[in-house]
Amino acid sequence: MPNLRITVAVITYNRSRFLRETLAGLVRQSYPPDRWELLVIDNNSTDDTRDVVASFMASTPSPRHVLELRQGLDHGRNRAIEESLGDVVVLVDDDILMGPTWLEQMVAPFASDRAHSIGVVGGEVVPVFPDGIPSWLGGAHRPLGFRMDPGPLPPDQVPMGANFAFPKWVFARFGKFDTSLDRKGGKLFGGGDSEMIRRIRAVGLDAWFVPGARVEHQIPASRLTMGYALRHAFDSARSRVVDRVRSLRAGGQSPYGYLASRAFGAVLKLAGYSVTAVACLLMLKGDNAKRALVRSWRSCGYLYQIARSAMGMV
Repeated sequence: MPNLRITVAVITYNRSRFLRETLAGLVRQSYPPDRWELLVIDNNSTDDTRDVVASFMASTPSPRHVLELRQGLDHGRNRAIEESLGDVVVLVDDDILMGPTWLEQMVAPFASDRAHSIGVVGGEVVPVFPDGIPSWLGGAHRPLGFRMDPGPLPPDQVPMGANFAFPKWVFARFGKFDTSLDRKGGKLFGGGDSEMIRRIRAVGLDAWFVPGARVEHQIPASRLTMGYALRHAFDSARSRVVDRVRSLRAGGQSPYGYLASRAFGAVLKLAGYSVTAVACLLMLKGDNAKRALVRSWRSCGYLYQIARSAMGMV
């Protein structure tokens, strides 16, 4: 493995239970310990995050705790970039589990990229459920795997932000993450990762996928409730509209055709899923009713953001 210097940064907010397991996997990596650093970007946690980080101080490398006061995932990512000393910056969630060769696999494409044509590398993300999963959510969470061997992805496939890496020169040339597309606290509005990757691709760089850089993404019971599913459906729909509108405008196109067609489709889906939810309730098919209700609420998210975007609001 060439002498690439690597920064691995974990962005965390009030999830010390999972952070401990993530750090335990990171400090067991086979990548030479003198060639990488480990940062924990603490985004205003009020739990025992600092103590968990301190418990790994005897590890090599030992994690460096960095407090980021600006709330939001992309503020945390940008702080990691600013603090990093590596040639490659690997950004991961605080609830992932990985094998000992994960880091080697993740950075290998950069080591052989003499032409500097790779702008981002992502690994497979497999959802796991340490507290179990309700029956009505069965099939809703699937592994994110795009190909069987390392290589570039087509434009319609985007690596997941829980497990991706960038050469640091990308941020110097093309800017950091857009913090207006951000998850903040309990709000699930997002899109900063896909916008960053789209910006990289717009200048001709490739997005690669490496199946060997596989992680398990832990999804606790708190994220498998009806309330969370409704919030996620609504906010993720909003994020998709904002991302699409920005993409069209960046390409010099008007977004109003897209907004009109998307609104028409959302109205039809809202009506259809609402009727389905009521019918399932009457037939005592609770799981089907819940799934239809979540889908109808996603349509509401589309309509809400379409109206805001049409008026020039975020």
